[in-house]
Amino acid sequence: MNDFVQAFLNAEIALASSHLLWIGLVQTMLLALMTVPLGMMMGMLLAVLATRKSRWVRWPLIAFTDFFRAIPPLVLLIFLYAALPFGGIDLGAWGSVALAFLLNTGAYYAEILRAGIESVPRGQPEAARALGLKRWQVWIFVVLPQAVRNVLPDLISNTLEVVKLTSIASVVAVPELLYQARQAQSITYNATPILVAAVIYFLLLWPCVRFLSRLENRQLAGRR
Repeated sequence: MNDFVQAFLNAEIALASSHLLWIGLVQTMLLALMTVPLGMMMGMLLAVLATRKSRWVRWPLIAFTDFFRAIPPLVLLIFLYAALPFGGIDLGAWGSVALAFLLNTGAYYAEILRAGIESVPRGQPEAARALGLKRWQVWIFVVLPQAVRNVLPDLISNTLEVVKLTSIASVVAVPELLYQARQAQSITYNATPILVAAVIYFLLLWPCVRFLSRLENRQLAGRR
């Protein structure tokens, strides 16, 4: 038991590596704060365009979202980071991570929001137009608020996945939480920093998970 504590629960090593883990946590939060709003805006735009009747607009958007939902984010990240420089485009580590996360999360948000838009009864936009609202007003004040409310649990769940997704940025040496934990592990030859990083992820995401569960239960109760 003492060997396990020394290898995984070493308080001295946890304290010594805390500055590295703090730097990683800040980088993780910056990645999430950059990716979530941009991905949400991109998804909203794609979802609205996907409702157009023109198949020349709708089908390319469907192909776009299907492709970036199907391709593994890690594969996409490695391609952007390692392959694009051969074509004369060097985004760097941060640029590659930002673009890979934006394409992946934007596609998922687009599909979620598209489902939310389709869940709004068609008679409501028509009634709003009949009352004199302009098309953009119908979208902003009638359609989108209801669409977001209808798929709010899915949006929150996807946002949690985005935060966990930031851990793959360590593959291209972006100093997020997992990367810093692995650096601390290589310096101390001890697994305690990895376990501390796992605890940090848990403490960061667990309140959101509990809120998501309560929200889902409320929606289920409201449907009965």
